[in-house]
Amino acid sequence: MRAAVQGRAHAWTTTTTTPPGAMRGRALVLVAALLLQLLLLAAAGGAGAAATERKAHNYEDALRKSLLYFEAQRSGRLPHNQRVAWRDHSGLTDGLEQGVDLVGGYYDAGDHVKFGLPMAFTVTMLSWSMIEYGDDVEAAGELGHALEAIKWGTDYFIKAHTKPNELWAEVGDGDTDHYCWQRPEDMTTSRQAYKVDRERPGSDVAGETAAAMAAASIVFRKSNPHYASLLLHHAQQLFEFADKYRGKYDSSIAEVKSYYASVSGYKDELLWAALWLHRATGKAHYLDYVVDNADCFGGTGWAITEFSWDVKYAGVQILAARLLLRGEHEERHRSTLEQYRAKAEHYVCGCLGRNADGGADANVERSPGGMLYVRQWNNMQYVTNAAFLLAAYADYLGDDADGAVSCAGGETAGAGEVAALARAQVDYVLGTNPRGISYLVGYGAKYPNRVHHRAASIVPYKHSKEFIGCTQGFDHWFGRRSSNPNVLVGAIVGGPDRRDRFRDNRENYMQTEACTYNTAPMVGMFAKLNRMARQEREQEEVAAPARSTAADV
Repeated sequence: MRAAVQGRAHAWTTTTTTPPGAMRGRALVLVAALLLQLLLLAAAGGAGAAATERKAHNYEDALRKSLLYFEAQRSGRLPHNQRVAWRDHSGLTDGLEQGVDLVGGYYDAGDHVKFGLPMAFTVTMLSWSMIEYGDDVEAAGELGHALEAIKWGTDYFIKAHTKPNELWAEVGDGDTDHYCWQRPEDMTTSRQAYKVDRERPGSDVAGETAAAMAAASIVFRKSNPHYASLLLHHAQQLFEFADKYRGKYDSSIAEVKSYYASVSGYKDELLWAALWLHRATGKAHYLDYVVDNADCFGGTGWAITEFSWDVKYAGVQILAARLLLRGEHEERHRSTLEQYRAKAEHYVCGCLGRNADGGADANVERSPGGMLYVRQWNNMQYVTNAAFLLAAYADYLGDDADGAVSCAGGETAGAGEVAALARAQVDYVLGTNPRGISYLVGYGAKYPNRVHHRAASIVPYKHSKEFIGCTQGFDHWFGRRSSNPNVLVGAIVGGPDRRDRFRDNRENYMQTEACTYNTAPMVGMFAKLNRMARQEREQEEVAAPARSTAADV
């Protein structure tokens, strides 16, 4: 039995198309605005989604549950305030054979390997969520849990960055791990650790870890300035290491190739890290790096229709476009930043289905129910990351006088339409879809019960400390038709296929395995939408008397 990680290595699809760059009266205006927003949401969902009944979602509940998921994925010695009680300590000897402390960090999915590249991307997206929507997270009372989720990852990265030019990038062996079905507390599989260094470079994993630590330093700047400075120090060292000793980490660590191969290479991570370091430090030389390498690294060349733990170009382009829209650049940067913005808008328009030029690959496929569809394996990662990028870009457009996106072939789209599509994707995840299933586990009345996840599918260690071996786990637990004994609250599973079909079966790992990087961008989205929903309710309360008065006339 080989579980889900192997298929996470994916084909990288791109296109190189280049797009062109009186209370009553007030209340009635609010009503009109609400009606316009509803129309935009319906349009963004497509014909299939329009047929699916729109319902109000409890985004605050979704936010709370999304943060619980990261506690379920913890490796190492669990703290006293651990809320996911069916987990216990695990991986306490990680790094021992190599003479380094690698205890901690996150398991990426339903297995027990600690893969550095997706773990770092998870922390980057959690941090970006907080940078954009941290006030909304705090307003919902979840600031502490969000900071803990980020710090659990960054504490591990500090340990893993043992020398300026050395980063431990993986703990555990994917092959042996996937022949076992055990709780992490019972692990008997290899905990071999693998590193990148000067002789065996890994610019992608070092670059992404630099990005994660730089972004996290921004998050902790107010609450823990000493820790923020420490993170920034590591981020700068890692970026220098990644840039000076260039190479793909899957060429240095062969064991990762079947699981998290760096298909896009490392140049996107170098640009990504430089942009996050520029945002964290304000130092011009990082932006110079992004501008000077824009063409040779593909930043202004690749027109992308996906964003993931591997392919960062769309995120790079949107961050660069933000600098242009906010005026946070020098005049000598403008021309190149405009090229970045054109590619950012290709991604946005591709999600909207508005790129009239560029062929079949210029736009993202949409399921009948309105879900963005990129590929069969764990498609939800592309949905949740797209939702975040679209929402962030719509917010950035608020600073632009035009407030519109220019699409290949001459079409345009307003910021409101971009934001509406982002919300429609989140609502699809939460159950506004043809099957009425919430793909956020534990949310709503109907959600996946047989998630492909070792720890969730076996009786909790705290309830039964009897050792469960490799094959015993398969024989006694994996094949059970019943629901998992533990609910993996907050996990976002791989999700349905291009026809909105979903089969809730532990063996169906393409659809039922969840990953940390599926949920990470949703922390920000749920917080933002919770604030918007609250504002809408307040506007509705103001508008209701006006409608009643109008009806009486």
